[in-house]
Amino acid sequence: METQANFSLRKLNTFGIEAKAKQFVAVHSVQDLETILIENKSQKKFILGGGSNMLLTQDIEALVIHIDLKGKKIIEENEDFVWVESQAGESWHEFVLWTIDQNFGGLENMSLIPGNVGTTPVQNIGAYGTEIKDTFISCEAMTIENQKMKTFTKDECHFGYRESVFKNEVKNQYIITSVVFKLTKTNHKINTSYGDITAELAKNNITNPTLKDISTAVIAIRQSKLPDPKELGNSGSFFKNPILLKSDFEKIHQQFPEMKYFDISETEVKVPAGWLIEQAGFKGKRFGDAGIHKNQALVLVNYGNATGQEILTVSKDIQQTVFNIFGIHIEAEVNVI
Repeated sequence: METQANFSLRKLNTFGIEAKAKQFVAVHSVQDLETILIENKSQKKFILGGGSNMLLTQDIEALVIHIDLKGKKIIEENEDFVWVESQAGESWHEFVLWTIDQNFGGLENMSLIPGNVGTTPVQNIGAYGTEIKDTFISCEAMTIENQKMKTFTKDECHFGYRESVFKNEVKNQYIITSVVFKLTKTNHKINTSYGDITAELAKNNITNPTLKDISTAVIAIRQSKLPDPKELGNSGSFFKNPILLKSDFEKIHQQFPEMKYFDISETEVKVPAGWLIEQAGFKGKRFGDAGIHKNQALVLVNYGNATGQEILTVSKDIQQTVFNIFGIHIEAEVNVI
């Protein structure tokens, strides 16, 4: 394990932002991680996973620990289900494809989401009608303070919409080292509840979709809407879809009857943030090297040499304009560093 000074993080964040780490080290085992934490007890630390859900607006004046733990295995199975453990540093999308190759069901709707497995519970990532919490069993995490290992059960993670205990009560206290999922081997619950998936399957004349068909459809949809971070720096959806009380929404809806929405409970509705941003006139706009993607208004992009501050300024302008027009506050999903 070599610690490097003044290390460029440009290739380790999907926005492709140039920012330096005061010190940087990649860890490839739990033992490495324990050693680094013990040896740098008093030093300020910054934990880096796949770099997919953050916007770097400054250099990081800390020891950046890159979690690069690899490996996946079946830890238990019966006729109907399989329990699979993945190490935190595995690519999420590659892990999803591996489960589909094994005919294990449950993660296919979350194909092509950028980032690593270890950060998926933090955000309770989700797409096209499924979330991590639907298949999550537990995760192992190391306490930064004393290097003790703790298992977090699903209940202990306090999952919500793009929320978990790791973003709230125990923020910056633990490093997730592995995650266990319970997946189906038979009687897969194929979820085609989103119109985009239904349309994509129909386009290909698929009436009885397999796990692979769903994954392929999701990949095609995402590729048509979302730029590849390797080609155009981005972090996927920059904003959360706002959730409003029905009573509040009804007043706004009277003023904007064309506003799209989804019922999520008897008292709440979800409004697509992308629709709000598009109506506010931002879709496809560019401000220097910072901009809004032409196919999906939820995605902010780096056209080459945008700074994190420039992208942050654009995001705040979007938030203010959407609020001025609709009276709705949209919240960033991406962590601003």
